[in-house]
Amino acid sequence: MKLSRLSMVAVLLALATVTPVWAQVEQPAAATPPDPATIVAIPPELEALVRERVIRTTTSHERRLDKLVDLLFGPQGLALEYDGSRTRTISEAFTDRKANCLSFSLMFVALARRAGIDAHVQETDHVLAWQGDGVLYGNGHVNVAVKVGRARKTVDIDRSVVSIRGTQRAISDERALAHFYNNRGAELMGQGQLPAAGLHMAMAIRMEPEFVGAWSNLGVLHMREGSLQEAERAYLAALERNKKHAPALSNLVNLYRQVGDDRRRAEFERRLYEVQRRDPFHQIILALSYEKSHNYAAAVEHFRRAIRLKARDHFVYYGLARSYAHLGDTRRAADALVRARDVAGDQGHMYQAKLEQLRRSHASLMH
Repeated sequence: MKLSRLSMVAVLLALATVTPVWAQVEQPAAATPPDPATIVAIPPELEALVRERVIRTTTSHERRLDKLVDLLFGPQGLALEYDGSRTRTISEAFTDRKANCLSFSLMFVALARRAGIDAHVQETDHVLAWQGDGVLYGNGHVNVAVKVGRARKTVDIDRSVVSIRGTQRAISDERALAHFYNNRGAELMGQGQLPAAGLHMAMAIRMEPEFVGAWSNLGVLHMREGSLQEAERAYLAALERNKKHAPALSNLVNLYRQVGDDRRRAEFERRLYEVQRRDPFHQIILALSYEKSHNYAAAVEHFRRAIRLKARDHFVYYGLARSYAHLGDTRRAADALVRARDVAGDQGHMYQAKLEQLRRSHASLMH
């Protein structure tokens, strides 16, 4: 388990009175978004466990934090597992013993606050995460930020995250709940349940009108419904809040291509290109793609650009080393491995072994 960011939970919120068009049609009960209290409600059995195994055992907040972590992750506790397939309420996560990063963050914050610990949900805009044999570029991630005395720690269930770009920031409980509704909306949209998805996305925007991701997802929903003007309005609303939001820019490019508006398509293609050119994570994705297709010279170019843009994680230097090695440039490959080793900290030994292997193979070629 990795200690690293903030979470949030539990508030009842007054909702805006504007009713979206799709909410005027009667929906089946399963399509109705849960109210905020239901999302963050702590099941009685879980509350009893926290009382017995965390609160009553010590008055030290630091010890309580350790015991809460052990309760959630330990084999004698919930043995909670990461599952990114769906976003659960706290009660659902407790029943299933599974949670994605948001469901876990909501649960951890709610339980930490029960134990008197200062905890919040924390978000960041850009992450890289390993998925199977590939890498996934995420446009958002949440975890839990905890403050105990002068110490600040982060708790995160998702071990696949390998790099974070930008500042991690604590968010309000309202915004955390907006993440829940936005996630659920995207999941429902993926299942083809468009009216239900619309209800959830509307709730996300009510909770947090400045939530850029929800506006962009709402645009995708409208595209699937064939409402292109509504989709355009939603994408532009996202860009009003963040003019560099790559998904909204990309979606607008696709929209204008679909309607045959070449002038607007070209305008947003230029804007998207400028954003991606300055995005180190995008450069890493390009580098890995070129490496996979055996275009090692292009891979080197994009790995180096990512490094110039301050993506200086050890796996980036290792990718650069691999590409140089494939090009037969063992000197530069060795230099990149040294950098990977030096920035890898406790994992540096694995790069030292690769460096020694590279030097041995190079020496054998020289004789």
